Amino acid sequence: MSDMSMLINGLKVSAENNATFERRNPLDGTVATRAPAASPADAILAVEAAAEAFKTWCDVGPNERRALLLKAAEKLEAKTPEFVKAVPEETGATGMWAGFNVFLAAGMIREAAALTTQVAGEVIPSDVPGNLAMGIRQPAGVILGIAPWNAPVILGVRAIATPLACGNTVILKGSENCPKTHQLIVEAFQEAGFPPGVVNYITNAPADAASVVEAIVAHPAVRRVNFTGSTKVGKLLALTCAKYLKPVILELGGKAPMVILDDADIDDAVNAATFGSFANSGQICMSTERIVVDEKIADEFVKRFANKAKNLPLGDPRKPEPVVLGSVIGMNTVSHCNDLIDDAIAKGAKLVCGGKSTDTLMPATLLDHVTPAMRIYREESFAPVKAIVRVKGVEEAIACANDNEYGLSASVFGRDIARAYNVARKIDSGICHVNGPTVHDEAQMPFGGVKGSGYGRFGGKAGINEFTELRWITIQTTPRQYPF
Repeated sequence: MSDMSMLINGLKVSAENNATFERRNPLDGTVATRAPAASPADAILAVEAAAEAFKTWCDVGPNERRALLLKAAEKLEAKTPEFVKAVPEETGATGMWAGFNVFLAAGMIREAAALTTQVAGEVIPSDVPGNLAMGIRQPAGVILGIAPWNAPVILGVRAIATPLACGNTVILKGSENCPKTHQLIVEAFQEAGFPPGVVNYITNAPADAASVVEAIVAHPAVRRVNFTGSTKVGKLLALTCAKYLKPVILELGGKAPMVILDDADIDDAVNAATFGSFANSGQICMSTERIVVDEKIADEFVKRFANKAKNLPLGDPRKPEPVVLGSVIGMNTVSHCNDLIDDAIAKGAKLVCGGKSTDTLMPATLLDHVTPAMRIYREESFAPVKAIVRVKGVEEAIACANDNEYGLSASVFGRDIARAYNVARKIDSGICHVNGPTVHDEAQMPFGGVKGSGYGRFGGKAGINEFTELRWITIQTTPRQYPF
């Protein structure tokens, strides 16, 4: 039997034939969760429930939707102890990271609540006499949200909160790596009083992901898909959505550069680089992956950065002692990063601190003098293994920052704010922070990337644009003249 259930039409349900799958803790392999393994038929039931609920939910007034969302934020916060237990068990992340997730996710729900009265349109001047022409935003329909494991509460909430605020109904497809964590989110919305079918939740075994997702995308009632995850999977999903002409919002991988100019405040840059590189063991889409530092200050920066990085506490996040670096998601990450380290050192990089690992407790690792010949220069580590690239001057720094397939987040450090801002403008990324870390998210901001990091924007009014249909509606208020 499953340790948990899915939610379809307001009811807790098992998968077809009571099928289940196991999620194991990455540190010791013990079973963390046994979850329902949905079939395509289960997925269709979720779509049908959401489609039926949409018929009435789309007409619910903005203040009623606002009140339910505010209640959901309270219910989510009340579950903080449960999240703090589930996240380390399923993903190996720290309790501190789980608590921060809940804090930011609750803020996202409250921001979505504030958007309910901002789903607005406009009157557009018409050349036809007496013609009242309007651009009206209306709920799109059923929305499929697919959320990952790395920031599970934040990204699970982001997948459904703004769509609900806009009057859509939703299906959250939980990550195979943290089904219990994502179930807690849905429980919060259910306990807040959302009507049956407005919020639905399904889980699937890893091998069934493609068939389950395609069954949902293919259904005529599904009008939008949003996905946060790897670029590899995002490309496959984009192909599926293109097959059925379904709009999709993709927030994918990143190789975020942190550019440190020659006039940067070194201590400020070190603090931001440490946070951006090692929060959640570097497993954030915005994680600082490349430190691009001017050679004039590189020696001093690397010295101070290494001193801070090597003293970050590392350990089992399930134990009472607080740690900054917990477990990474699995041994595939360890093997990948060990290969990156070997390749870089063989090609002339200098290992400043850390090094290869034999288990998922990976130390903060810095590789200096990284060049384009090394795999880590371009490949996403998604772990606490970071590349330092030394450059000469502003133009070389910009070229290095842009020399990558990704373009999600970036940052620039320099005391000359005008110069740093102009560098930021020339970096190909959806997000860039001057004198701030690459890891930074606020619910009201337009969040998303360019190039291999995807397209579309979550957050604030940008999210309204993504999750509504813009319709042109006219009213002819006077007799109209026709040519025949």
